[in-house]
Amino acid sequence: MNKIQSLFDLLPVMEQFYSIQGEGFFQGHAALFIRLGGCDVGCVWCDVKDSWDADAHKKFSVEEIVATTNQSPSVLVVITGGEPLMHNLEALTSQLKSAGKKTNLETSGTHPLSGQWDWICFSPKKFKEPISEIYNVANELKVIVFNQSDFEFAVKHAQLVSTNCKLYLQPEWSNAEKMTPLVIDFVKRNPQWEISLQIHKYMNID
Repeated sequence: MNKIQSLFDLLPVMEQFYSIQGEGFFQGHAALFIRLGGCDVGCVWCDVKDSWDADAHKKFSVEEIVATTNQSPSVLVVITGGEPLMHNLEALTSQLKSAGKKTNLETSGTHPLSGQWDWICFSPKKFKEPISEIYNVANELKVIVFNQSDFEFAVKHAQLVSTNCKLYLQPEWSNAEKMTPLVIDFVKRNPQWEISLQIHKYMNID
């Protein structure tokens, strides 16, 4: 890789950490998380607003990022944000896969897809419309439920993903006491959906 190419592959990393995936299909699995800086979606209830400004975070080369992932015993690597697809992720995912890692993406689907993925968690938000290409490639649709209108929002997006896509409703943490009973009732009436809980928060896992 030449010096110019390496420059383009620098990515703003807010944090890398080894923990337990607390949400969605891989809930309970050990995973190495790469949280990239930069987000233009602006969820009012976001719990990582410090990630929004990409320029606030140090940039690392793909080689440096992959070297950190190799220090954990897990093959599962979750790339999240912020909104990770604001960056070209081809080089990062290519090197992760060459290192024997499984690549999982968490995205709002608002930017063009880049990278090589074993699993794509698509979590659309009302604050910015997803682009159409994400619907056919999503393995998992995860809708955060903050208020009652989010159920209608979830149904709308479920009609657009593939029939093989897993469907999850997740009570938003700050409003979970109010929304969890409603989520339970909805899933009982619509059993094609499942409940995703942020178990890492319930268990005080970093």
